[in-house]
Amino acid sequence: MGKKGKSKKLERLKGFIRFCLKRKWLTENIAEDLKAPPNASELNAKSPFDDEELKRIYLACDTILPQPNPGPGYRTWDGQDAKDFINLSIYTGLRISDICLFDVCKRLDGNNVFLRMHKTGKPLYTWIPDWLAARLRARARIHGPLIFRCGVTENAKQLCDIWRGKRLKPVFELAGPFEEKPGPHRFRHTFARILLERGVTVADVAELIGDTEEVVRRYYAKWIPGRQKRLTKILQEAFADRPESAPFGADDQASESSTAPPS
Repeated sequence: MGKKGKSKKLERLKGFIRFCLKRKWLTENIAEDLKAPPNASELNAKSPFDDEELKRIYLACDTILPQPNPGPGYRTWDGQDAKDFINLSIYTGLRISDICLFDVCKRLDGNNVFLRMHKTGKPLYTWIPDWLAARLRARARIHGPLIFRCGVTENAKQLCDIWRGKRLKPVFELAGPFEEKPGPHRFRHTFARILLERGVTVADVAELIGDTEEVVRRYYAKWIPGRQKRLTKILQEAFADRPESAPFGADDQASESSTAPPS
């Protein structure tokens, strides 16, 4: 478990202790002196897949043959099922739980995929290309509207565990190695990375992934084009009228040469 996970568990523990104290189940705060791990609040940059990694992932999908049904109600699946799952993740930025329970009838309207209700109370959509929309509808004709359901369950956690551990893990193993640990949430980061690299504004990306502009800037700054160029220009303009100085050590060299005896 990472530092952030430990910090969150500690906060939950402290909350439970406060609950017990309020109800007089405890006489003292036994968690008062417990501290979160050092630097637990530090933000880590997101790690999207790059284009070369995506190429290897798609090639890995093409090598996975149909897998036998593990039990009643399960569907035969292969690498093309994983590829559809991955493509929908990359083109929408939806979280794995939303992909697992993706309902074609409720979420797909033409080429528009419903993301969530906008803060204005209006629905927010993203767009997917014709070929992907056609593949999703073809899946629905075979499997029904819940195109990525496994077995008969509609429990999001169970479905996420199946897709994460039994269907995407083999793809990552075939496509590896990766510098950063691969996982389905990195497809969501890839969605943001692709948009930012194409010049989509931070505000629009933040709206599409359901985060604030500040979060996007802090987590995805590396992929915002023009950011470093803009900062460099600011620095150049700020120091443009500053007096020039001789290179470091040049004054000392000049002093030594002026005091040296004639040869």
